[in-house]
Amino acid sequence: MPKKRIETATSRTAEMTCISRAISSLEKDRHYRSDDYIAVRLLPRLLGFLIRIPLFRRIISRRIAPIGVYEYVIARTKYIDAVFKEALAEKFGQVLIFGAGFDTRALRFGNEAGDTKIFELDAPITQNAKIGQYRKRGLPIPTNVVFVPVDFDRESIASKLDAAGFDRDKRSLFILEGLLMYLQPQSVDVAFRTIRAFAGKGSEIVFDHVYASVLRHENLYYGEAEVAHAVSKAGEEWHFGIEKGEIERFLAAYDLGLIDQRNAEALEEMYFRGCPGKAGFDDAAGNHVGLMNGTHCLVRAVRA
Repeated sequence: MPKKRIETATSRTAEMTCISRAISSLEKDRHYRSDDYIAVRLLPRLLGFLIRIPLFRRIISRRIAPIGVYEYVIARTKYIDAVFKEALAEKFGQVLIFGAGFDTRALRFGNEAGDTKIFELDAPITQNAKIGQYRKRGLPIPTNVVFVPVDFDRESIASKLDAAGFDRDKRSLFILEGLLMYLQPQSVDVAFRTIRAFAGKGSEIVFDHVYASVLRHENLYYGEAEVAHAVSKAGEEWHFGIEKGEIERFLAAYDLGLIDQRNAEALEEMYFRGCPGKAGFDDAAGNHVGLMNGTHCLVRAVRA
């Protein structure tokens, strides 16, 4: 198997997500503003300074990602933040973040985490870059965070988790954010079989996926052609998708039950629907403030 980009350099998509979150944290419009205030501190200092300038921020937010992807990253961040905080409030014993990239939830919600142990899995180069930035910026790493380097396509996730001290009997939250589409189908199967083996009763999983038709370039969704081109250009190809309408069958194969599913339209309704009659957001009809790339879908499920 030829070497992947993430084996020789930090993940470009993880970097772009970090930049998008950083910009979003500085937005004035409440629809576009999310809570990743730490992401700004992980950026190169010049970029971190420039995105504080409104004009530059507007320009880069429109150029950093294909049509509607910036809006999608904002909605995904808010949605998974809410699931994460709910799990902490309900005293889940563990959180496992697959392909953590530059995710900062372990730091942002450190006060709420209590005794919940947070495991972060990722490619070694990207993970080491993140740890290095934490140290460089003087961001203390909570003692309940465990970093687990792994190549999802070549190494045993189960062995890595056992060695890291993950408890198979605890109620846990599993997060796979912006990951599945980049994995080979067999690696997705291994990841979900691992979750089934390691998830205690009542454990939950939240993840996003692209539709299988996107991999076939059927161009059915808003922004599909643009995002397909961008992914190819970045050198981090998509390999996995789920057929529209097949999510419950997919989950059932791993003893998971669907709690919630949100496509682009549903996420727009949640996060980008305007406030009727409020000047500065939209018209009195409450039209959508932003259009979201339609290729992705968010899913939340439970282990019976």
